[in-house]
Amino acid sequence: MGGFEIRALVGDAATVARLAEILAETVAAGGSVHFMHPTPMDEAQAYWAKALAGAAAGDRVVLGGFVDGRLEGTVSLYLDTPPNQPFRAEIWKLMVAPGARRQGIARQLMVAAEALAAERGRTLLNLDTAIDGGASALYESLGWVLSGTIPDYAYKPQGGLTGTAIYYKRIGA
Repeated sequence: MGGFEIRALVGDAATVARLAEILAETVAAGGSVHFMHPTPMDEAQAYWAKALAGAAAGDRVVLGGFVDGRLEGTVSLYLDTPPNQPFRAEIWKLMVAPGARRQGIARQLMVAAEALAAERGRTLLNLDTAIDGGASALYESLGWVLSGTIPDYAYKPQGGLTGTAIYYKRIGA
């Protein structure tokens, strides 16, 4: 794919606005990322402003996937784990704008997040994804292990309940 780049994001207004657009588009397309449809842009922007402030404080890294200079996807590596779990990190909010899907952006974001976690001495990652319309196939193709499911865990963006699948992956040393 020509013109593809992954880099850590900072909290400038343009980045917050684009991330909010991606979040709202993802939710509108059925993505279960904690928000309901329609997603108010002020709520989406507030979420990303807070997330990027957390990144500036060091509690996470928010990665962006760019295609020809345009931000099209994101994933967060959450690092602020309890004192008895300094070896662990969590994957949060993997999203790709619906118009940019099926180009390998999500896969490359996940590979980059795993590499970054290993660089930071993390050896165990975990995540959860919706059973209905989630990214289980992607995670399993990357070697993530399903540890179980929880039924009726959250509302789908347009209503109705969905379960969640819990995954983990050992990385690094």
